[in-house]
Amino acid sequence: MLKKLSLSLLLCIVGFTSLTAQQPSKPKASEIYHNLQKLNFIGSALYIAAHPDDENTRLISYLANDVKARTAYLSLTRGDGGQNLVGPEIRELLGVIRTQELLAARRTDGGQQLFTRANDFGYSKHPDETLEIWNKDEVLGDVVRAIRKFKPDVIINRFDHRSPGSTHGHHTSSAMLSVEAFDLLNDASKYPSSAKLYGTWQPKSLFFNTSWWFYGSREKFEAADKTNLVEVQTGNYYPALGLSNGEIASLSRSMHKSQGFGSTGSRGAETEYLEFLKGDLPKDKTNVFDGIDTSWNRLDGGAAIGAILNPLEADFNFQNPSAMLPQLTQAYELVKNLKDTHWRVIKLKQLETLILDCGGIFLEAVANTNAINPNGTYEVTLEAINRSDFPVVINSIKSVKGEVLLAIDKKLLPNEKKEFSLTVTSTSTKVSSPYWLNEKGTLGMYKAPEEMIGLPETPAPEQVVFSIQLQNTEISIAKDVVNKFNDPVKGEVYQPLEVLPVVTSSIPEKVLIFSSEESRQVPVTVTAGRDNITGSVTLQHPKGWQVTPAQAVFNIETKGQTQTLQFTVTPPKDQSEGYLRSLAQMGDQFFDKELVTIDYDHIPYQRVLLPSEVKIVRIGIEKKGQNIGYIEGAGDAIPQSLREIGYDVTTIAPSEIVAGSLKQYDAIVVGIRAYNTVPELAFKQTELNTYVENGGTLLLQYNTSHRLVTPDIGPYTITLSRDRVTDEFSKVTILAPKHPVLNSPNKITQADFDNWVQERGLYFPSAWDEKFTPILGMKDKDYDESKGSLLVAPYGKGYYIYTGLSFFRELPAGVPGAYRLFANLLSIGK
Repeated sequence: MLKKLSLSLLLCIVGFTSLTAQQPSKPKASEIYHNLQKLNFIGSALYIAAHPDDENTRLISYLANDVKARTAYLSLTRGDGGQNLVGPEIRELLGVIRTQELLAARRTDGGQQLFTRANDFGYSKHPDETLEIWNKDEVLGDVVRAIRKFKPDVIINRFDHRSPGSTHGHHTSSAMLSVEAFDLLNDASKYPSSAKLYGTWQPKSLFFNTSWWFYGSREKFEAADKTNLVEVQTGNYYPALGLSNGEIASLSRSMHKSQGFGSTGSRGAETEYLEFLKGDLPKDKTNVFDGIDTSWNRLDGGAAIGAILNPLEADFNFQNPSAMLPQLTQAYELVKNLKDTHWRVIKLKQLETLILDCGGIFLEAVANTNAINPNGTYEVTLEAINRSDFPVVINSIKSVKGEVLLAIDKKLLPNEKKEFSLTVTSTSTKVSSPYWLNEKGTLGMYKAPEEMIGLPETPAPEQVVFSIQLQNTEISIAKDVVNKFNDPVKGEVYQPLEVLPVVTSSIPEKVLIFSSEESRQVPVTVTAGRDNITGSVTLQHPKGWQVTPAQAVFNIETKGQTQTLQFTVTPPKDQSEGYLRSLAQMGDQFFDKELVTIDYDHIPYQRVLLPSEVKIVRIGIEKKGQNIGYIEGAGDAIPQSLREIGYDVTTIAPSEIVAGSLKQYDAIVVGIRAYNTVPELAFKQTELNTYVENGGTLLLQYNTSHRLVTPDIGPYTITLSRDRVTDEFSKVTILAPKHPVLNSPNKITQADFDNWVQERGLYFPSAWDEKFTPILGMKDKDYDESKGSLLVAPYGKGYYIYTGLSFFRELPAGVPGAYRLFANLLSIGK
């Protein structure tokens, strides 16, 4: 939202535009043809599952690129409860990453992305638990809302709704909710708010995307009755795109990099099976849209539009797509008069994009900064160029509210770039951040403003509208205001323009462990969101803790610069835990957020505002040994956590592991999934075993049995499984009460398993050599006890430890008992 202050007009000749992974779409003629085919298909399909990476990208790509249907994936969660193979982010920040990975996947396979407010709270063994934690009524309402808004003709579930308890509870729940929603959609009395907003709707058919896997074996599937199955061929090749459907699907799936789902493209025939569940069974068992008119004739007034656009598809001008602009603009005028508002909005947007692409018309709004404050001022450069011979006039630049920011009325002559500059004051009063994180939710549900529910991300805060004229057709094109710069390596890099606070503050370490009564210096880093800021910071703290000084003053001259303030924090004598919160004050305004940035090459640059707080824990904890080696795995925050309790931690590169190179370490910790993600470890086990044999302690955190770089992950046999305990409150049985890891240097009791987060552990071994001692037993309700969560074996003079306990979650969350137990594991034999 924009308000004009001043302007100037610049005119220059077009220059070279460099390429970047996040640049605006610039389709080739063959891709424009592909998009015209999609324009001429009037039908929609919705795929439903629980998490990012659950979706079948082969089927989504097939529906979007082969059938040409408007296709979306409704993921009930954002994947916050998963693991992260690309960095240390977990929980909410991992959800931000996986949201963007889903959006990248949809940009690749041609689909759209939708969500509910459900929070991925971690693995669930039964849908009863899932739906209780999620708040079934709210999530079902979000599913109904998404379907009524998207209005799919067909819905396809990824999972089977009839098999509760056989797989992840989130998976089964997604299918159960979809099946229940199907019967509610056309009843305005059910979830009336979404019925009022979007109307009721009734899809034609509901399917389950089955496969041999759901039947137990290929042989059982081959023998099964397939009367109710629709079979679609998803291995086709698309000449306009130069890729097979399988190749597109693998590129899409490979966007889930945080989950290690890189995929190799496939070519050749492939079949997907859809089991009919509800609605109308297609007569043509190879076409999910059988019986649905997907031509322009479906719409009142659509026949005339089809008479214009269908010949363009049949005789597409690959040499000069701009030759089709007269017909496209004629069709545009007719689409504006469609009575069906749902399809009118969709097809106008598609036509606008097609008209710009056919004419080589490029429009862009670039700010001189990537961040402003609420109601802040910035400079924006507007570029417009027409790279065709078709007459185009740029009439004006407007705000999204219709205010004319700049009256232009200039012809866009062929291949002559025009630039305009504006000084703008934003009318945005709210800061930018993932909307579902702005207000604290529950374990199972995020909170969101009603108008945001279902959106994949927060809309851009700043837009301008280019009003252009193509002969007698006026088109208004809204463009997000962005920021871009040139990187010496990457070239042209785009970033979003966002609204951020005047000041943010952060405490670097997110958990502070006080193992004695000694005071600690705690730094607070203050970051300026604009030039020339002055104020003070106070640290709010739990009762019994002391902080000095009561406040500290900051004075920062330049936006983006930081100043570090030092506070002394003194813990109480007795055990205590709580939160230390940084509060900045400028005049009568208070600021309690820290700014977290997420910067990976495969997703757009992300900035997240979170409460500026850290957990502080006063616990009695003893340890033996000092020097810890750490072999990185898939990414976790264990090294920082160990430093918190006084260990010296050194990262060990696998290439540096040679005979005699490890003797200086009192213990070595191997990061999560290291034996899944670090190929060099396949050749280093001998040296690691020798280190243990000579008196060292080697602690392996969990790995999965899938894609191990070597089956020999220790000196003795161990069989990994998918066993896990998902209830973080489940009772823990002490199996070896006299074992050193439970007694020295800290006495471990039942109290040390209180207040764990998300889960007890995962991927426990199911079998192990008799030399291992199982230390703990635990189970979820109605399941057998697992004894593989913590295994300890002497080897030579040292100890080998394997644990699936989720220390990678518990230590960063500041769980006192987890720290005490981990210290004992590192101290064994000392």
